[in-house]
Amino acid sequence: MSEYTIGGGYDMYSSESSVKERKIINVTGKRQVTIPLKFYEKLRFGKEVECFLTDDAIVLRPLSNSDDGFTMEILKDLVSQGYKGDELITKFEEERANIKKAISLLIDEADEIAAGKRKSATTKDIFGEE
Repeated sequence: MSEYTIGGGYDMYSSESSVKERKIINVTGKRQVTIPLKFYEKLRFGKEVECFLTDDAIVLRPLSNSDDGFTMEILKDLVSQGYKGDELITKFEEERANIKKAISLLIDEADEIAAGKRKSATTKDIFGEE
């Protein structure tokens, strides 16, 4: 899983270290940091970041790269359709990419509705007439 670690407590020169690249960044008075563009682009950060604390580091991980919760459901469905081996892997990657696109579109739509740029669906639109 791709991630970038901000923190101390590890020896970046150790052969056991998983650090691939390192950059010193500033922390503002509001405790904000800017993710270096190279890291941001390489890890394909989106609008949200998963942040968690280990013993001695803060880990920031692109939320879009974490398990989206659909992995097992996709696999179960594809196996039930008879996919196996390399074909299963190929179809899984396609389905997972499709779900990520759909989620991204839903988020964009929700942002537009929240900003007043788009009208939201009504209960009647969703469920029809009673």
